[in-house]
Amino acid sequence: MSKKFFKELQKAFNTGVSYMLPSVVVGGIFIALGLATGKATDAGMEVTNQFWKNIVDIGSAGFAMMIPLLAGYIAYSISGKPALASGMILGYLANNPIGENGIKTGFIGAMLLGVAAGYFVKWIKTWKVSNTIRTIMPILIIPVISVFTLSMVYIYLIASPIGALMDGLVNLLKNIQGGSAILLGVIIGAMTAIDMGGPINKTATAFTIALMAEGIYEPNGAHRVAVAIPPLAMAISTLISKDRYTKEDKDLGLSALFMGMIGITEGAIPFAVKDMKRVLPAIMIGSAVGGAISMIQNVKVFVPHGGPIVLPAVEGRLWFILSIIIGTLVSVAILHFTKPRINLENAEEIK
Repeated sequence: MSKKFFKELQKAFNTGVSYMLPSVVVGGIFIALGLATGKATDAGMEVTNQFWKNIVDIGSAGFAMMIPLLAGYIAYSISGKPALASGMILGYLANNPIGENGIKTGFIGAMLLGVAAGYFVKWIKTWKVSNTIRTIMPILIIPVISVFTLSMVYIYLIASPIGALMDGLVNLLKNIQGGSAILLGVIIGAMTAIDMGGPINKTATAFTIALMAEGIYEPNGAHRVAVAIPPLAMAISTLISKDRYTKEDKDLGLSALFMGMIGITEGAIPFAVKDMKRVLPAIMIGSAVGGAISMIQNVKVFVPHGGPIVLPAVEGRLWFILSIIIGTLVSVAILHFTKPRINLENAEEIK
């Protein structure tokens, strides 16, 4: 397959995630606010006040919309407005039980159906029809034909294998503990830090957001711990290991501190650019440690953002903060022992 196809596919997935995010934010914040008023039980947080139950229901509506939005805007990115409704309807089907066995395929099914809707509609748009028919193509013919055709293919051919795959993934992630939880936390943490907001980081973001739709919040917790560690580590390192940084670096450290508090990993990029071979391993290891601790302690974050600023939307707040602190200090220690002292008199920078 051509590079153009893969670029179009990547753009479509990024578009879907971008349009889905506000729905996730609304869902996460409202659910977090509602659950914060409840009491912990063996079955989770129990909310008894009717007003806060309503708030939780609003949040649940946000989460219910996220998968249809994802599929719809994947299709929209590929084929424009005529594909939007088809993608959303198919995304809804993927996220709800359907068929004789009540199969639900979640985000994997929605992503596949979004892509299928986009390219199917793109093909229909090439049909040669009369001007009269062309005027009703976008509002009648395209949505009806695409939804019917792809729904039948989904329900009778591909839902069962995708559903089995999704059930296996969800069950695996729900039951991970011990070494498996640590490994997943390490992987998520390292992916978060390796390109500091780039494609690998965004892959981890998409993965953890998708699992939130399935009621699995721990991987998102690990990711949201990890996003804060690189900028916080660089900021604290400039304060502790002063003879290893220039004045310019120390000024950047202040902005990195602020960015770390609000979960913006990109705050560490200027430091990595200057000294990639020392900074990148340090922040990856620190983020991996923070992610692992978060996973093993079952930290849950209900919003698609990180850093201490999201503390009200966290379950397991003490370990959320401790995971960030420990991961940050690990990175700071590595930087202190690996970065050489510089000639401050001449403001010589490390190459």
